[in-house]
Amino acid sequence: MATNFFFNNFENSQEQLLIEDLCIEAIKIHGVEVYYLPKTYGDYDYLYGEDDLGVFKEFHECEMYINSVDGFGGEGDFLGKFGFEMRDQLTMSVARFSFENNVGQPASIVRPREGDMLYFPLTKGLFTIQFVEHEPVFYQMGALQFYEMRAEKFEYAGERLNTGIQEIDKLEDNKSFDIGLESQWMMEGTTGMEEPIHDQSGERILLMGYAENDVDEVAAAENTFLETSADNFIDFTDKDPFSEGGTF
Repeated sequence: MATNFFFNNFENSQEQLLIEDLCIEAIKIHGVEVYYLPKTYGDYDYLYGEDDLGVFKEFHECEMYINSVDGFGGEGDFLGKFGFEMRDQLTMSVARFSFENNVGQPASIVRPREGDMLYFPLTKGLFTIQFVEHEPVFYQMGALQFYEMRAEKFEYAGERLNTGIQEIDKLEDNKSFDIGLESQWMMEGTTGMEEPIHDQSGERILLMGYAENDVDEVAAAENTFLETSADNFIDFTDKDPFSEGGTF
C-alpha cells in the first residue's frame, strides 16, 4: 500500500530548513566554542598512505554541542605497562551548516576529518578526531543536520604545532625532542659530539660530552676484542653455492 500523498515527510524543503535552523539555534544556546585544527600533510608517503609528520598551522572557531554531558568517556586515566596513560574521549556534535561556513570554506575541506584536532577551551584539552559519524540523526524530514565526532585525548608524537594559540603551541616546546626543529634544541661546539648539548635555556641535555673513541677507554669495554674475535667465525674457504666465491 502506498504512503499517504497528503503528507510529504521527506521532500519538504521548508520543513528541512526549519529543523536545520532549530538545530543551529539549540547548539548556539547550549553549546560551547571549540577550535577546529585541520591537519596538513608535511611529508606524505604515498607508498604506505601515511604521514609521519603532521602539521597544524591554523584554527577555526565553531560552536559545538557536547554529547557526553556526564563527563569524559573512554578508559580514563590509568597506569599501564608503559606508564601513566590518559584515554579520555569526547563526543561532540556540530551543525552541518555551521561547519561549512566556519570551518569548511576557510580550510577548504568538505567535512570533519579523522586526524584533525579539536581544542576544548573549557578544560584546555586537545583531542584528536578518531571517527566522524555523518548520520547521527537519521534523515529528519529527509535531510541530515549534524556531524557527530568522537575524539580522544591528544598524545604528542612529533607533530608541528604552529596554530598561534599559546596553550596549544607550547605542547610542542615542552614535549618535542626533535633536534631538527630550530625552536627546540641547539648543539654547541664544532668538534662533533665532544661538547655537551644544551637547550635554549642553557641547561645540559646530556650531563657529559661524548666521543666515539671514549668507549674503548672504559676499563670494562671489550669492543676491540669482540670485533676481532667475530672475524674468525665466518669461513669463506668452503665451496658453497651460497657464498661469494662458490661454484655451482
